Amino acid sequence: MNKRKLHLATDFYQMSMSNVYFCEGMHKDEAIFDVFIRTNPFRGGYTVFAGLEQVIEYLQNIRFEKEDIDMLKKHHPELSDGYLDYLLNFRFTGSIESMEEGSIVFPQEPLLRVRAPLIEAQFVETTILSIINHQTLIATKASRVVDAAEGDKVMEFGLRRAHGTEAGLYGARAAVIGGCIGTSNVEVESFWQLPAKGTMAHSFIMSFESELEAFRTFAKHNPNNMILLVDTYDTLEGVQNAITVFKEFEREGKLGPKGTYGIRLDSGDLAYLSKEARRMMDEAGLEGASIVASNDLDEHLIRDLKLQEAKINTWGVGTKLITAYDNAALGGVYKLAQITKNGMEIPVIKISDAPEKVTNPGAKKVYRIYDKGNKKALADIIALEDEQIDESKPYTIFHPLYTWKKRTLENFCVKEMHKTIFKNGKLVYDLPDIFAAKQRLIEEKETFWPAVLRLNNPYEYHVDLSQKLWDLRKELMEQEHN
Repeated sequence: MNKRKLHLATDFYQMSMSNVYFCEGMHKDEAIFDVFIRTNPFRGGYTVFAGLEQVIEYLQNIRFEKEDIDMLKKHHPELSDGYLDYLLNFRFTGSIESMEEGSIVFPQEPLLRVRAPLIEAQFVETTILSIINHQTLIATKASRVVDAAEGDKVMEFGLRRAHGTEAGLYGARAAVIGGCIGTSNVEVESFWQLPAKGTMAHSFIMSFESELEAFRTFAKHNPNNMILLVDTYDTLEGVQNAITVFKEFEREGKLGPKGTYGIRLDSGDLAYLSKEARRMMDEAGLEGASIVASNDLDEHLIRDLKLQEAKINTWGVGTKLITAYDNAALGGVYKLAQITKNGMEIPVIKISDAPEKVTNPGAKKVYRIYDKGNKKALADIIALEDEQIDESKPYTIFHPLYTWKKRTLENFCVKEMHKTIFKNGKLVYDLPDIFAAKQRLIEEKETFWPAVLRLNNPYEYHVDLSQKLWDLRKELMEQEHN
């Protein structure tokens, strides 16, 4: 069986274009490309950035073997010998500026900026987009689910419904960044040292002569993970059988602490059944028993169950999390913003009849402005690379399309959102673990008003252009129309 070759996980047109760049002597021209999104997914008010770790791994490990070159030469005779020789020695030598994983981000902002020789920057487009589009989408979905759970634990249970095991692995990683406490995916343990969690399947219950026997046997071998699936035959009877087992262990002094035992509901009226189960277990003196729910959950169903005062304290979310239902793709794009020719930096712009598709030219960065008093985020500013915002002076922001909408800010502080990841091909960033990224998201949520984070009809957070960038954009648009 052939092993994966991530350096070949690209669209062929990247090679077609790169070959032309090489043949025309353009491959050494420096280019800047931006990765950004045009809309927040799920009709939400924010997006959670994820996938940087895998982008770093990809850029560090691009290597072509002779067998790869032989394959390309056989199938694509239009690729020049010089270009194929170049690929044999391909290394990423550029620089990367990026948001950090777990950051809350918004449309039009450069999430990641590639500055590299044109041929390199073009070649890495597809793989970078594939990684960021997938993990950012899942992390955002997980964040919404966690928000809906209002402090309850959320588990990612989606591997069997993922679009392949690789999607399951990296989707689970993104789900943890988005706020999940863990995953059922055991492969995650070998990458990120996060112990997998799980309960049991209906088939386990059905393989014994009785439900009670199945529960007793499972509990005997799993005293610290005694979560019993109660809905194989009759749910409330299953709850009673679980109570019987818990009380037997209690009498023997073997019942673990709160959180190590409980039941899982996987079908039926989860609000009603959880209330009845809670009542039954409390009457039996088992107030520490958990109630875990699964069964095609998402943020909307969890929110509705919370409104119905369901007595569920852990949520196992599978299909609709790992597949990012109902938002099939993030739609992140990778657009040229600047090219250097003959030593001259030339900002470029893509123009479209659709205003949201007009790109922002030049080398850019993102500032986040906070109110010094309440520490809440006021706006993000997309600015040119050489711009600074003076915190000691009032700063006027304006809507980039409806420019008469203005606001002057005072008593604010500023945070630059980008970190340098690669510099001249060398990794200069100490990559935090996924738990640090998860904590970053928790902390960033505290800086936004609830209206920005709410599930439905969120407030549109201000993302504005600096005056200098807006002027440059306007100038280039006018040049193209003249």
